[in-house]
Amino acid sequence: MAVNQNELVTKISGAPVLVTGATGFTGAVLVRRLVELGAKVRAIARTKSNIDQFKGLPIEWIRGEVFDPQTINKAMQGIEYVFHVAAAYREAKIQDKAYFDVHVTSTQLLAEEALKNKNFKRFLHVSTVGVHGHIKDPPADENSPYAPGDVYQNTKLEGELWIRDFAKRTGLSIAVVRPAAILGPDDRRLLKVFKMAAKPFFPLLGFGRCLYHLIHVEDLVELMILAAVHPDASGEVFICGNEEPIELVELGKTVSHVLGKNLRVVRIPVTPFMVIGAMCEWICKPLGIEPPIYRRRVAFFTKDRAFNTSKIRDKLGYRYKYSNKSGIESTTKGYLERGWLKS
Repeated sequence: MAVNQNELVTKISGAPVLVTGATGFTGAVLVRRLVELGAKVRAIARTKSNIDQFKGLPIEWIRGEVFDPQTINKAMQGIEYVFHVAAAYREAKIQDKAYFDVHVTSTQLLAEEALKNKNFKRFLHVSTVGVHGHIKDPPADENSPYAPGDVYQNTKLEGELWIRDFAKRTGLSIAVVRPAAILGPDDRRLLKVFKMAAKPFFPLLGFGRCLYHLIHVEDLVELMILAAVHPDASGEVFICGNEEPIELVELGKTVSHVLGKNLRVVRIPVTPFMVIGAMCEWICKPLGIEPPIYRRRVAFFTKDRAFNTSKIRDKLGYRYKYSNKSGIESTTKGYLERGWLKS
């Protein structure tokens, strides 16, 4: 359907929307954008979550857990759109049940409440490209095999598959987005890679290309809102990433260029680090201590995560704000301004 992207996002103006995970990196950008568009924003935040960054914004806060039935019942009253962003991020001290509660139980509660509201329009569910695991023959697309590699990815997949099945059975309008690696000035998950590029030598484990797929948080948020209101997005799954992946070396070169440096790459055999990672996990995890090195982080350097992202452009007509280069440059400058990175 030929539609104007700007006209579509204005459909959210005046609509009552609920955002979960609103105090996280992506959720915070999303709620600010929704407020900017004139949506009536309600958000769930845990009682210990700091919401000071949103002071002065017209956001109605519901305090509680996303897997608590009473919290969800209260939060869903009169809601027309749900943006389910909440996620339990990988930490050694988090038990498996916590991942299930945040990724699966919360999804079930929200969807069941949405079905009770006759004015409900769409449920935007945030999954992850991690459900595909290592891409043996890149690029993968929305129909590629699932290969989750840990409890985070497994429960993310379980929540996604559940709501897709629920929607088919009940007629609930949903759209699912699977974000690639999200970057932006307030992100800390990729900060370690940027710090590596700022050092005299850029250490890379293994000898592969290490393809990586990025999406700037502002593009991701626009895509989420677009998928929530676009008539052709109902019932669909979208991998949200830039037009092309990027090699990790190229990412490092872009960071170094912003810092006024020349990237010097040092390739290191991966096997010893995989062994060390396994030992660290074996020792640290029973004690609830975050391992300094673990196998998933080591494997990051040996795997390709590249995707065919044409569906978001062909079906939704999306036009990016950021390329790989401009997104990395923006993030690097943001890290410098925050003092998280030194030139």
